[in-house]
Amino acid sequence: MKIFINGTFDIIHMGHLAMINYAKSLGGSVTVAIDSDARVKKLKGESRPINNETERADLLINLKSIDEVYTFDTDEELVYLIKQHDIMVKGSDYKDKPIIGSDLIKIQFFDRINEYSTTNKIQDIINRR
Repeated sequence: MKIFINGTFDIIHMGHLAMINYAKSLGGSVTVAIDSDARVKKLKGESRPINNETERADLLINLKSIDEVYTFDTDEELVYLIKQHDIMVKGSDYKDKPIIGSDLIKIQFFDRINEYSTTNKIQDIINRR
C-alpha cells in the first residue's frame, strides 16, 4: 500500500510527526509532497516559507517513517503524484474543505492536535523577543 501526505512542512513540529507516524501505521510506504517555495509564497505570503524547499525536503527524507519526498509547484503536479497512491492522509481540519484529488483516492483523516501549528510556532518565536 502506498500512502500520501502533502503540505508545506515549513517548520516541523510534533503535530507533523504525529500525522506522519499515523500514516506509517497504516502500513506500506509513505510519500510526502511539499509545496515549492513559490507556491508557499503564493498561498501564505511573502514572509514564508521560513525554510526553503531543499531544506524542508532534506529534513523530511531523514525521518524514518518517510520513504519518499517530492516537491510540487502546480495542482496538476500534485494530482499526478496523488494518482500513484492508495490512501491520502489529511489533517482533520480539512474535513469540510475542498481537497485536491479527493475524487481520485481514499482520504484518511488524522485528528489534528490543535495546539500544534506552524503559524503558532512562528508566533511563539516572535513573542520571545
